[in-house]
Amino acid sequence: MTDLGGICMKRILVVDGNSIINRAYYGMRPLTTKSGKSTHAVLGMINIISRQMNALSPDYTAVAFDLKAPTFRHLEYTEYKAGRHATPEDLLSQFPDAKECLELMGIHVLELPGYEADDIQGTVAKWAHGQEDTVSYILSGDRDLLQLIDDKVTVLLATNSDTRVMHREEFIEEYEIAPEQFVDMKALMGDSSDNIPGVAGVGKKTAANLIKEFGSLEGIYENIDDKRISKGVREKLIRDKNNAFLSRRLAKIITDAPIEKSLSDLEYKGADRVGLYKKFSELELNSLITKMGLGKDAEVLKEATAPEAISIDVPSSNYEAVSASELEETVKNRICVQILDGKVYISAENRVFYYDSNLSELKNIFENKEIICHDGKLFFHELSKAGLNANSNKYLDLALYAYALNPGSGASTPENLAATFLGISSERDTPTVHLFSPLEEKMREECVKAGVDKVLDEIEIPLVNLLAGIEENGFKINQGGMLEYADALSELAEELTARIYMQAGHEFNINSPKQLGEVLYTELGLCAGKKTKTGFSTSAETLEELRREAPIVDDILEYRQVTKLRGTYAAALPALADENDRIHTDFKQALTATGRLSSADPNLQNIPIRTKMGREMRRYFIADEGYSLVDADYSQIELRLLAHISGDYNMTEAFSTGEDIHRKTAAAVFGVPEETVNDEMRKRAKAVNFGIVYGIGGFSLAKDIGTSVPEATRYIKNYLMNYPSIDAYLEKVVEDAKKDGYTSTLFGRRRYIPELSAQNGNLRAFGKRVAMNAPIQGTAADIMKLAMLAVDEGLKDAGLDAKIVMQVHDELVVEVLDSQIELCKKIVKEKMEGVAKLSVPLTVDVTVGKNWLEQA
Repeated sequence: MTDLGGICMKRILVVDGNSIINRAYYGMRPLTTKSGKSTHAVLGMINIISRQMNALSPDYTAVAFDLKAPTFRHLEYTEYKAGRHATPEDLLSQFPDAKECLELMGIHVLELPGYEADDIQGTVAKWAHGQEDTVSYILSGDRDLLQLIDDKVTVLLATNSDTRVMHREEFIEEYEIAPEQFVDMKALMGDSSDNIPGVAGVGKKTAANLIKEFGSLEGIYENIDDKRISKGVREKLIRDKNNAFLSRRLAKIITDAPIEKSLSDLEYKGADRVGLYKKFSELELNSLITKMGLGKDAEVLKEATAPEAISIDVPSSNYEAVSASELEETVKNRICVQILDGKVYISAENRVFYYDSNLSELKNIFENKEIICHDGKLFFHELSKAGLNANSNKYLDLALYAYALNPGSGASTPENLAATFLGISSERDTPTVHLFSPLEEKMREECVKAGVDKVLDEIEIPLVNLLAGIEENGFKINQGGMLEYADALSELAEELTARIYMQAGHEFNINSPKQLGEVLYTELGLCAGKKTKTGFSTSAETLEELRREAPIVDDILEYRQVTKLRGTYAAALPALADENDRIHTDFKQALTATGRLSSADPNLQNIPIRTKMGREMRRYFIADEGYSLVDADYSQIELRLLAHISGDYNMTEAFSTGEDIHRKTAAAVFGVPEETVNDEMRKRAKAVNFGIVYGIGGFSLAKDIGTSVPEATRYIKNYLMNYPSIDAYLEKVVEDAKKDGYTSTLFGRRRYIPELSAQNGNLRAFGKRVAMNAPIQGTAADIMKLAMLAVDEGLKDAGLDAKIVMQVHDELVVEVLDSQIELCKKIVKEKMEGVAKLSVPLTVDVTVGKNWLEQA
């Protein structure tokens, strides 16, 4: 390696363990294993260190950690580092794993009683001076280490955005003093993080100027009467002289600590790749397995996975080309399938094949089978396009297994699943179907252990066929009417644009936040809201607060609504319709953390219905000629679930007797008889009712209903007094989630909430709200999915010409032959209301119409 003047030099890399693991912990979102063990600090630390290992290719490595024992600095100054916050428990718990991983990476872990990690780093780094051909690099986020910089020691300063290489020249350019003078500067200015007193009243700028003028602490005090030192500063220096020299002793890093190792002991001999593979697998850090190429190393896999790691047979990954007739002779009732680059990869009876001809030739193979796959709906559609009876199969979708195990883990890939559950790594976008059978076996075992097998088998797996069928059937639109509505929206947008220009006094780009902010806040003088990186905010939330200040704000908000409605829906959807005027969305079954379905390409669940213009879009979703749309909507399902789960008597009684829950809540919140509750009171009480389910606080509720924070807080307090069991339930569900690491729905679906143990207060508050809401919203999602299955089965059993065409949150839309409307309504209502037995009735409102808007 070349470092000094092009000379080939050996390199020492010394890592500040405490600094880097802290930076990783606070810089990453919480991450846990399936068992709830925190791992994000370990992951972040290894990523940071690995980057430097790859960049430097060091010959010697060490990572230094502090011990809990007092150091010589504490003995000299008992207040040293006093007042520091305790290290979070979920960070402390990661230190042993981090150290073990580092040792396995070949990085020597050093600790020394009576000394700090800084002293270890200073000592090891300075060993370079005893070697003509060696230089040192210190990796840290702590600027205290900058005092060690010299011609043979460089500090790699880890910041929030990158790692700065600090040579002597870079240090002098930034501080205008030499690195060896830095400790004297620290002696003057002190260090609040370490509780080093310094000279009271002397800050960074004054300290730097004094050092520049007089060279050192001694130089300053030798020239204390110099006119270049102001009277005020002189008095402070004289008063705190003892503190100045004490502070220097505390801040100075020792470079001759009694480390019982030599440089040769720190020689980097490479990583224990087998050990790393096992450790990363244990910590479920699959990204590191992939990044370090551990799963591609045959020797690693042979040793790491044999024999106890995988106790199930894995077929060879040597794929044979196969004909339809050969395949038909091999395949029995269960088959594993993966589609890549136009080829179908198949694993069956412990053999693997690929097939690149027409799927239509495989009718006897891909009908009435159990198919293990990843993305069951995708394969369903491929079979359907080939003319096969895709609905006759049962799709054991591995993505859904992963989703059942942890719905908040994000999208899975076959490669990630194989690494996590089998300890086998493979290249992305290469066939992995030979792993699907053992993977299904292992993941099913994990689902049973976690108690989520019923969610998988009774909800998610059966839903694959139904969702695929809904997608293929599509939802008919009135293309002409929708395009006419798009034209009307264009005209309205032009009118609004003209009004906005008139009020602004000139034309500008309304869609540019910068130009809009200039008009609103600079030219019109409106009260500026929160500031962003590019200027003052023009978000919808900010503009809502300015509506009363000027009419232009209302016009801007309406303009945004109109242009979005036109661009996203009215003008865009007709182009996506097929030859039968039907729109085909893609239901994302394994995406949301709550268990709810989402819709994409196009997203038909997000058509706005809170505004008149948004609701109007539903007019152009229609039934086919001779058919009608039956719309069924669960009434207040989340509040009913809250009553059931909390067991609150007052709320349960209200639903059981058919009372108006919002009116009843209004009476409690406002302290008035029910008969005197007016519409505004009821509206506010409705916001409180639904807000409680989402863990709302006084500040958010105040914004929602337009009142003061104290008033909103009083509403919440009155609410919880009237429904005391709800208050107790919300407290208990949060405590249970902290203890268990997750919440569960009534049907067993889990949601893991690592944010509850985060050090960041905002993340913890978010975790608390999630814990309050997840069991309610998740159970509502489970009920809707079960209702879809029950309704579909009921319609088929009755022989009706009816199909589900859309699902939106708590709403189901069925297209039915006109002559069968009444029976369809009856079946839909009975199935949806009877899908779960609660302590309160599930109520479904059913309406009928020729389009999605006009329902009666």
